[in-house]
Amino acid sequence: MRISVIRPAELGPAEISAWRGMQCSTSHLDNPFLSPDFTIAMGEVRPEARVAVISESDGPVGFFPFELHGGGVSAALGGWVSLSQGVVHRPGAEFDSDALLRACGLSVWEFGCLVDHQPWFKPFGTLRQEAVVLDFADGYHAFLDELRGRSPKFLKSTLYKERKLSRDVGEVTSEFAVDDPESFRLLRRWKSAQYQRMGRADRFGKAWVVELVERLHAVDTDDFAGPLSMLYADGRPVAGHFGLRTGTTMIGWFPAYDPEYARYSPGLIQHLRMVESAAKLGITSLDLGISNGSEYKDALCSRTVPVTEGIVRRRSMGAAAHWLRTEPVRRVRRFILDSPVLYGAADRAMKRYGRLRTGRKSR
Repeated sequence: MRISVIRPAELGPAEISAWRGMQCSTSHLDNPFLSPDFTIAMGEVRPEARVAVISESDGPVGFFPFELHGGGVSAALGGWVSLSQGVVHRPGAEFDSDALLRACGLSVWEFGCLVDHQPWFKPFGTLRQEAVVLDFADGYHAFLDELRGRSPKFLKSTLYKERKLSRDVGEVTSEFAVDDPESFRLLRRWKSAQYQRMGRADRFGKAWVVELVERLHAVDTDDFAGPLSMLYADGRPVAGHFGLRTGTTMIGWFPAYDPEYARYSPGLIQHLRMVESAAKLGITSLDLGISNGSEYKDALCSRTVPVTEGIVRRRSMGAAAHWLRTEPVRRVRRFILDSPVLYGAADRAMKRYGRLRTGRKSR
């Protein structure tokens, strides 16, 4: 087995084709964040991006994207925004985590959303959570029937609010893939304001994230696309979502709505409209990411898939130094996450801070 580390832009047509074939033949790898398109786009906005190409005599057997942080420390590529991470590989391929990192010149690899069925990284997991998936392989109406049986009050309330929005404001319409820069800027403004209200770090406050999503929005192929979906009332945008898709799988990434219409729950209406349009295009599932107690995700959920957070460390001085520098903070965070009382208090404190900060900016 040979391992060579290259920049994403150095991937050739044969390697990209092999990468796509691995995704198509292994269902849990059919995720847009694990696509070569995402890795190449990350390479265009982050000079630290790398790919380990793992080959045998008959060609590539795996691809391992990562991000260099210096001193032999690395992390999952785009870990601050990526919702799916790991090695893309041939069915049945096996790897040794220590040998892989050594060949890449690494002593540490951090991951936050490792996909399932990566046994070579399993011993290094520190937190396992469940991502919410909506299944609609049998079509939108079958999905609605299942949702009606699973979450009848939620569906009834959402459909009622859609009718009320139509009566109060105007006809409700939607588009699955909008090619309009101003609509994209509007969605980002909504999302940035939401981050601020919640006291969270604004993803769009980073220039490289804005450049990344704009590059991904420009891609529209059968294998990969970055659709911007919008919901309108009387022609006025009231909610939207920017995500990624492969030919069959879509990821929920940046949903947002106009707070002026919050009483109508336009984000929920938009999700149902988006699923309806996606099903018509042959997409069979929508991954909404980790629930974290989100009521709307739990209500929409068809099934869950595990994702894992953790750190692979080789036996080295660099890894030991990294442990000393990061482990105390990680343990405190884990303690808070494991305690509903502490997590709730922390969440409320962040929201209060967000409201105070927003209030100061508005004055």
